[in-house]
Order: sequence, then structure tokens, then C-alpha cells
Amino acid sequence: MKKGDVIIALDFPSAEKAYAFLDQFQEEKPFVKIGMELYYAEGPEIVRQIKQRGHKIFLDLKLHDIPNTVKSAMAVLSRLDVDMTNLHAAGTIDMMKAAVEGLTRPDGTRPMLLAVTQLTSTSEERMQNELLINATMPATVQKYAQNAQEAGLDGVVCSPLEAKLVKEACGDTFQTVTPGIRFADGDVGDQVRVMTPEKARVGGSDYIVVGRPITKAEDPVAAYRRCVKEFLGD
Repeated sequence: MKKGDVIIALDFPSAEKAYAFLDQFQEEKPFVKIGMELYYAEGPEIVRQIKQRGHKIFLDLKLHDIPNTVKSAMAVLSRLDVDMTNLHAAGTIDMMKAAVEGLTRPDGTRPMLLAVTQLTSTSEERMQNELLINATMPATVQKYAQNAQEAGLDGVVCSPLEAKLVKEACGDTFQTVTPGIRFADGDVGDQVRVMTPEKARVGGSDYIVVGRPITKAEDPVAAYRRCVKEFLGD
């Protein structure tokens, strides 16, 4: 995977709708994210079929359970030949270490493994009042990223607003995958901590995940190309 990919979130309720969307791309094979909605609707076969079409895949299931359960689940996911997958950093270092162990295949290879720090729909106020995390959002994200690095993960999923802080805490080679991307003239929807593709690049994002600004666009291919251009700075 090259650094600087734009990942399209395939947030569709069925394989039929996902394929219809992907069929619009005749020249590109975008990196795509398969999340809970599509995976739970269609099961692992949707991953195999989209991989067969030539797309790189971020399997976004955000595992969070006791270490042994996560280890076993990751061992199953490792057989799907995805390029990237994730879990919640809140599951502790032990859980993340178990995930790495489970995800690693007998030949020593594994997909890129990321830890979700705080969801982009979570504000600092909600985090403190509802989750009883008394630290600031930046401090929490940095600590979760350091925990993920200690556990042997490759990077984190974080808001583009915190990507630079993660790089400062964990170094430039620790990957940052950032959702919450919106065009300057677009609607933010239910996201709280958002940024434009260009600002995300400048702010330290290695990969950006873009959903509705592309999937709901009148011309999704044009919206994708615009996003790539803004993010890569061409």
C-alpha cells in the first residue's frame, strides 16, 4: 500500500448496492472500507468478492472484547486477505497484543492492524461526561496511540485533528488513518471532529477515510478524484 491513499467507506446495506457503486469506477480501483453494515449484511463473502475485483480493503469491525476472544476472531479475519483491520484501543494493551498474535499468519504475515482511539462523533465533553475520561481529547488520543504502539500495532484510527499529535508521540512511521473528512463546501453530518482532505494531509494523516462526500455525491467518481487531488496535493 502506498502512503497517501484515499479510502472510500462502502456504507451500503447490501452487496448489490456496493457493486453498483463500484461499477461506476472504470479507470480506478479505489481502496475501500467494509464496515459493520455491509459485513453484517453479507458476511465474509463480500470481502472475498470485492478483493477479487482488485480493490484493497480496510475491514472496519472495531473488535473490543476479552483478549482470548479477540485473538480467536482475528485469526479468522486473517484468512480473508484484507489489507487493513482494526480494534478499539480501549480494550487495553493485553487485548491489542492478543489481536496481533491472532492476526499473524503461520508464515509471519498479517494485515495492517490499527487501534481506534476515539470516534470522530465523540466530542471531548461527551467523552468526559459520559465515559468519565477526565483527560483532554488530545491527551487521551496520544495515550491510546502510545498503548497501541507498545502492543505492536501499526497505527491508529483517529480524527484528523489529532493526527499530528499521534506523530509527535509515536513517530512518523506510526500510521494515522483518519475518518471525519469533509469538503470545505460540504455537510459535516453527524461528525464532530472533521477536516478537509488538504488540511488532513498537512496535519499528518497517512490515509483518509471518506464516505458520504463521495458515496452520496451526484458524481461519485468526480468526488473521489477531487478528494484524491486535494489530499495528495497534485
